Amino acid sequence: MTCRIHLASNNKKKLQELDRILVAAGIEGVEILPLSEVPSYPEPIEDGESFADNALIKARAGAAATGLPTIADDSGLTVQALNGMPGIFSARWSGQHGDDAANNELLLAQLADLPDERRRAAFVSACVLVIPDGENVVSEGEWEGRLLRAPRGENGFGYDPLFVPDGGDGRTAAEMSADEKDACSHRAQALAGLLPHLRLLAG
Repeated sequence: MTCRIHLASNNKKKLQELDRILVAAGIEGVEILPLSEVPSYPEPIEDGESFADNALIKARAGAAATGLPTIADDSGLTVQALNGMPGIFSARWSGQHGDDAANNELLLAQLADLPDERRRAAFVSACVLVIPDGENVVSEGEWEGRLLRAPRGENGFGYDPLFVPDGGDGRTAAEMSADEKDACSHRAQALAGLLPHLRLLAG
């Protein structure tokens, strides 16, 4: 019997990432349904003060609307020199939600005068699993690194072309393969914390 789980997102790359992580963990019998495959419901207002707050808001709304166990994530980039910003505003840093090029351009302009040693940053993700009439599971991950002065690479999305992870070979997140990112990224770390619970749901 297949276990149906709602992913409160229409981001194809997030859906593919979750599918890959489930396969790598050997979890079978799970069908992931993004927003496009469940009856439409009002988009909740993400007015939380943290990544975990916003992920919970999305997951609770999805679970209430669909009656299905629901996964949601909220993630973004925190920059030390900007006191942790753009943070929860990462996707709309330039004023328009999801405009990656404009967000990257604005961030580079804000950091233009900073020397390389002060360009520390981290990707942060909070992934939440809400089970109707059950528990809420919150898992967080962090991927530390530094920011370049110009974008590099064609893979990934968001701030990936600017971000060089610590401990790597100098490539940006946008120059890494999907499998390489799955082994260390912030979202992969956060999703890993949900795996024991997803395994139980899958039976």
